[in-house]
Amino acid sequence: GATAGFLGGRVDSIMMRIVDMMYAIPYLLIAILLVTILGREFYLVVLATTAFSWMDMARVVRGQTLSLRTMEFVEAARAIGVPTRRIIFAHIVPNLLGVVVIYTTVTVPGVILTESVLSFLGLGIQEPMTSWGVLIEDGTKVMDVAPWMLLFPAALLSVTLYCFNFIGDGLRDALDPKER
Repeated sequence: GATAGFLGGRVDSIMMRIVDMMYAIPYLLIAILLVTILGREFYLVVLATTAFSWMDMARVVRGQTLSLRTMEFVEAARAIGVPTRRIIFAHIVPNLLGVVVIYTTVTVPGVILTESVLSFLGLGIQEPMTSWGVLIEDGTKVMDVAPWMLLFPAALLSVTLYCFNFIGDGLRDALDPKER
């Protein structure tokens, strides 16, 4: 995202077209396919659930980089002959860290929810490890006699997702330079 935004032109166009093509792929189906083919080990489930979460981050970073590349400190670095690679890593990337941290906390709930869906369907985390999806799936089996076995994990999953969104909103407010 940073490279595409800073270099612009053909590089930006190619990288963003790749992202656009990736958006056309239904990521949950690909995650199910990856877990089915590669196995249900923890790191493979993490890989399957995060394989497509980078696309939104790339767009956000690109947009922020497009804004940063016109700033005076970048123009000054260019004027004194600083190489492009150094400008990206010494000037652009450090200014993107706040956005990346904020966006990561907002992306985490989607990854947790995807993993929970995979585990609920029996394709994600397996025993002896546990997951929100495993707990909810176990709760559906005894829902007639013990409804709390379903309600509590489902409610706590919702609270967890809400908390990550709340943290992301708080970080955005704290790190937004326009608010200072």
